[in-house]
Parts: sequence; structure tokens; C-alpha cells
Amino acid sequence: MSLVQSNGMALGTKAPAFSLPGVDGVVRDLESLEAKVLVIVFTCNHCPYAIACEDRLVAFARDYAGRAQLVLINSNDGARYPADSFEAMQERAREKGFDFPYLHDESQEVARAYDAACTPDPFVFDESRKLVYNGRIDDSWQDEGAVTRRDLRAAVDRALEGQPVDFDVAASMGCSIKWK
Repeated sequence: MSLVQSNGMALGTKAPAFSLPGVDGVVRDLESLEAKVLVIVFTCNHCPYAIACEDRLVAFARDYAGRAQLVLINSNDGARYPADSFEAMQERAREKGFDFPYLHDESQEVARAYDAACTPDPFVFDESRKLVYNGRIDDSWQDEGAVTRRDLRAAVDRALEGQPVDFDVAASMGCSIKWK
């Protein structure tokens, strides 16, 4: 497991377009996601950092339903990492009760367009689909009970208010994306 940090896409960058298959059989593209705030998290099934955040992301999606759209994208090489294959993604989504899109970026083109580096790597886009946040989910990936700062939620709250992020952004960290 190699630990890396998010690259930090420049604020104001327009969300790169994509069209990816979801574990639910639906192909989704950027234009079909109509929520006021869009949260894209590059993740996977096998990284301990990503696994530790799954329940938090499920709760996030539930708490922000109708206001912000959560989308998970797995760009890892499923051939070298079978736990990240499309079939394994489908199983994980069923097990965890994902009621939000979990998309497969088999070509890895989307991860490259977003300059995603690690899992998890969250990106928050405002209503005009400009980047307003690329940082960590919270301040304790290992222990949800020890969290004192919920950065992703704070960034989404600011975006919903039409306000810029007003706190120091800490990079997300996790396993490197498993490139082909």
C-alpha cells in the first residue's frame, strides 16, 4: 500500500465531462447529475482508507439527499486488483447499500482528467460545476468517533450557501490509484 495525497485540482476548474457505467446498469454523464452541488469521490473497494470512509459517505448521501449528489468513481485496474473489478464493485454496492451512483472508469481517462491521485479523493463542484473543494473527508480516517472536523460536509454546506470554502484545506490521503 503506497500512501499518496490528492493533487489539488485548481479551484474554479470546470468539471471534466464523463460518461461511465454504474453498478446499477445505468450509464451516467456529468449533464445528467442535476443537484445543486456535485460531490465526486474517486475510491475503490480494497484500500483501507477508502473502506474506512464508506459508511461516512453513505451517511453523507442520506443527509444531503435532494441538495447534493454524491457520485463514487472507481478507476483502479480491476485486472491487477480483482477486488476492484466491476463485478466486485456491484457486490460492494449491494453489501453497503449504496443508493447513489458508483461508476466504473475502466479506461482511467476520467481519473486522469480530474487529476485524481488517491482513494478516497473528493471533489466538490458548485451549481455551475466549477470546483470549490478538493480535500479530505474529515480529520480522522481511521476512527469516525475521533473526528473533530468534517471538512467535506463543511465544504458542501458552503457551496449550498453559494459561499467559498473559508477554512484551510487539508489534502486527502489514501492509497494511490492503481494505474494500468
